[in-house]
Amino acid sequence: MIEIKNINKSFGQQQVLKGISTVFESGKCSLIIGRSGSGKTVLMNCLVGLLVPEQGQILYDSRDITKMDNKQKQGLRKEMGMLFQKNALFDSMTVEQNVQFPLDMFTDMGIKEKQERVNFCLSRVSLVNANAKFPSELSGGMMKRVALARAIVLNPKYLFCDEPNSGLDPKTAIVIDELIQEITVEFNITTIVNTHDMNSVMGIGDKVVYLFEGMKNWEGSSSEILKTDSDNLNDFIFASKFYKELRKAALK
Repeated sequence: MIEIKNINKSFGQQQVLKGISTVFESGKCSLIIGRSGSGKTVLMNCLVGLLVPEQGQILYDSRDITKMDNKQKQGLRKEMGMLFQKNALFDSMTVEQNVQFPLDMFTDMGIKEKQERVNFCLSRVSLVNANAKFPSELSGGMMKRVALARAIVLNPKYLFCDEPNSGLDPKTAIVIDELIQEITVEFNITTIVNTHDMNSVMGIGDKVVYLFEGMKNWEGSSSEILKTDSDNLNDFIFASKFYKELRKAALK
């Protein structure tokens, strides 16, 4: 579980995050949504310790990352997995080498144990027999699955996904969403997804936090979001005709 309490973050005179508090539970997918400039990326960077808020607490199972020194943060990051928007795979490394990279960096596992763990993670994302391929030989969806396998190779307690469906076709995006949700439940991970994809919100949004101008404007589940009375959230969600019709059906 990750709990954030009254987080404030500014850059110069511009306050980007304004008193945000919420709880992200284990075994659930929590999605952060909002327009560009609403503070989603800044909040994510505060959560993983890349930025330090001026005020507030970020508690990882009661451990406050805002009070940690660099060594303590490094220890906590071993419990985190990160799925980057652009995958961040090493072009010169094979699939196997990319997934194994965190094991080489942060563990003292033997070669056989590493290979077993890599093969397990690749199998879990349905990428069997892809070990020797290079990223340039993979489709966008396959690269995303490699990146997800690498994100879970250290068996993390916390998983952060930054726009995981960016650049993917709708069918592949659903596959990635389902994998993230399955892995979250299976391994009881606290998963936080930064997204603007409403299909993801409706598909895997156990909890949704909507940011508006740096503030938490609304939070709830994907089923509750269709019945929200927040004008700002309605304007954001129901920009498309499809979701307008979906809302009408939900309110009947």
